[in-house]
Amino acid sequence: MGYELFGNVSYVAQTKIGEFVEHLKRGQLMGTKCEKCQTVYFPPRADCPKCLVDKMEWVKVNGDAILVTFTEVNFAPTGFEAPYILALGRLNSGQQVFARMAKDIPFDKLKVGMKVKLAPISLRDDRVAYEFNLP
Repeated sequence: MGYELFGNVSYVAQTKIGEFVEHLKRGQLMGTKCEKCQTVYFPPRADCPKCLVDKMEWVKVNGDAILVTFTEVNFAPTGFEAPYILALGRLNSGQQVFARMAKDIPFDKLKVGMKVKLAPISLRDDRVAYEFNLP
């Protein structure tokens, strides 16, 4: 099992962090932490870009975040249905994450600096992803 079930369209089937999909299926946000420098990454990384090692461990990530910016996307790449709201959130642990905003949240209700929550979601055909929602 790899990334073939992540998102609406998958571009790779296997990856060193394929376990990420299984965590999302169980409703868990998991990142990776470098065993050398202790930096936590979300989305997870297989190798640490800071110290260039591949010794990573899985860690739970809290989805609480602050909305940094957002935009409405009207032209979508393959696998996405436009329009949708693309958001950048800063997790309380410091990582910045791009994700779609939940479809039921109107654009005019969003404000930079508001609290949002990153959470796993189920898509059609047993696929998974994550998105921002209101806490």
